[in-house]
Amino acid sequence: MRTLFRPAGRNRPLPPRERGGPRRFAAGWVRGISRILNRMVPWITPHPSHASHGPLPSPGAGEGVRGIALLLLLLTIATPAAAFTPQEPALLRDEVVYGLIPPVRQRMPDEPLIVDLEAKGRDLGRSGGWIRTFITQRRNSRIAVLYGYARLVGYTAKREIVPDILKAVTVHDGRDFTLTLRAGHRWSDGAPFTSDDIRYWWEDIANNPMLSPSGPPRFMLVDGKPPEVSFPDAVTARFRWDEPNPYFLPALAAARPPFIYRPAHYLKRFHARYTSEADLAPLIAKYKVRNWAALHNARDDMFRMENPDEPTLQPWMAISKGTGTHLLFQRNPYYHRFDARGMQLPYTDGLDVTVMAGGLIPAQVATGKADLQAEGLTFSQVPVLVSGERQGDYRTLLWPEGKAAEIALYPNLNYNDPVWRAVLRDVRFRRALSMGIDRRIINRSLFFGLAQESGVDVLPRSPLYKPERTGVWTGYDPKQAAALLDQMGLKRPRGAAYRRLPDGRPLEVIVETAGEKPEISDALQIIAETWRDIGVRLLVRTVDRDVLRNRVYAGQTMMAVWGGWDNGIPDPDSSPEELAPMTQENFSWPKWGQYYQTSGSAGEPIDMPIPQELMDLAHRWRRTTDETERRALWSALLDIHADQLYAIGVVSKTPQPIAVSNRLRNVPDKGLWLWDPGAYLGVYRPDEFYFADARPADPEPAGSHRGGN
Repeated sequence: MRTLFRPAGRNRPLPPRERGGPRRFAAGWVRGISRILNRMVPWITPHPSHASHGPLPSPGAGEGVRGIALLLLLLTIATPAAAFTPQEPALLRDEVVYGLIPPVRQRMPDEPLIVDLEAKGRDLGRSGGWIRTFITQRRNSRIAVLYGYARLVGYTAKREIVPDILKAVTVHDGRDFTLTLRAGHRWSDGAPFTSDDIRYWWEDIANNPMLSPSGPPRFMLVDGKPPEVSFPDAVTARFRWDEPNPYFLPALAAARPPFIYRPAHYLKRFHARYTSEADLAPLIAKYKVRNWAALHNARDDMFRMENPDEPTLQPWMAISKGTGTHLLFQRNPYYHRFDARGMQLPYTDGLDVTVMAGGLIPAQVATGKADLQAEGLTFSQVPVLVSGERQGDYRTLLWPEGKAAEIALYPNLNYNDPVWRAVLRDVRFRRALSMGIDRRIINRSLFFGLAQESGVDVLPRSPLYKPERTGVWTGYDPKQAAALLDQMGLKRPRGAAYRRLPDGRPLEVIVETAGEKPEISDALQIIAETWRDIGVRLLVRTVDRDVLRNRVYAGQTMMAVWGGWDNGIPDPDSSPEELAPMTQENFSWPKWGQYYQTSGSAGEPIDMPIPQELMDLAHRWRRTTDETERRALWSALLDIHADQLYAIGVVSKTPQPIAVSNRLRNVPDKGLWLWDPGAYLGVYRPDEFYFADARPADPEPAGSHRGGN
């Protein structure tokens, strides 16, 4: 990807930065709590305005997918590009004048995606300004792809799948997908985006044994078979399976999409099929990697965007290397979305991202140094945020979490220790641990009583929710918990504080955590106290997020604490993949998931009957197109999880604070904080957010803190 520069004397304006460290901040707790409760009441207490929301649709197979196909095709009908005069974003005008990029009319696709902001209840915005935000670690440079949320097809805020990068999608019988690209669409470096970029991914990445040792990703296989793939012309790609594939479109719309397209014109120089060994050798030496495949992987980073040279289709492109603590993402001159008057999106010129320890972020927000901030903010910090609103010139939104639990414990049924593995696999042990948790104390102490005390389950907003399922094995009952442990033979020696394993070792449950949220650490302290009463010792080990994942995947972690299933509001047509051993990302059975994901080349085969039943139910869900049958299959999956407690939920429906500058407009006051489907803020389209006081291009004097200027 090229970085654009102005001629000498006309340097590209970078986002203004405020110098100096965070100011000391005193929280007004009483006033803050009062204001929190006022904000929370509309979604804690049923209200007529919420009654019309209904179930949130998500895609399925067969008839469901045919319905989606109709929706996809209808929603591609937009005002022809010739009906409006495209407007040049102010930041790019000099680039056009000096011939560094073509005018906007020559940069846009023949049929751009024209956004009807009025239909969304949003305003036509102003171009300019940089959104300042913080991330807690450099790996979260993915924020540009999450906030950008440019996908081949994407979810709307109502959870409908619609074309985005694609002009249209045609689906037949849930198994034949024709993807139609936008003619004239270009990568951020100006190179054409064509079906060859999809072909490159399919032939040269997904089916290359050096780059994909396990073959194509699981969502591309139906009954273990890949699709027939063809590319009739430069704007058409076709995927055809023998049976319906309900996972295909949701995968393309995911928070972390598979990027079934890659910039072939850029990556071919790192691929052995297109570049000679002699030409690859100096590049391998330069980047200090072992072979051409490692070189290709290092230069291909579509999700985290840590390689600014790799072109993108996102609204903002990286203009700084993914190193250090300051990352810049600037508007993509070739972005495909426009508003109805012809202004090219995104409205804002870029994202100005600073890496900072999570504990320091609230103070930065309170002094007005962020324009849009959610990462690093937790519910316990809401009083501080609310008290700082006037000084920081922002407002604090409280969006309910959409995952199945805010805090959940995952016993690792694939733990390497054989004695512990047998204990963790005994449902009596999992039930005892669950009934040994006083969720009421945790809710009142950490969430002011505003969370829902439950196990891992779908939320009341889901059409699959059953109230009677919520309380199964989740009531605080230390007497019954102790009785279950006694039945297992996990006795407590006379005078000992803790029970013993069958081999004589103390019953010490080591829970590993990424330590990113103070509420989780505080909850574990409370759980440790109540587990002590039933003779179980809880030890906490804090490790880096990536280290935690890798330890779980390798079977080295006994138990991990994480959130519940990503999608806490599924409907019958939502994929039940999270509830079956189909992915290593489920910390309850990582090695079973690996076995499925790699078609048996890694991990372990399922060796327990009930998890195998979950797998069978998930496969039956994929094969049927009947909504009633799918609902019944979902109900069976959820009932098994409620009874077996493969994940032990603590609380759910906790609110996520989001700090929004008072100058930043088109940000919805109400939303659902959900990783997938949703990409957090992504489905609410931050490329449509704008600064009310935006002024084009020219930087402010050093020391200014107004990101919109």
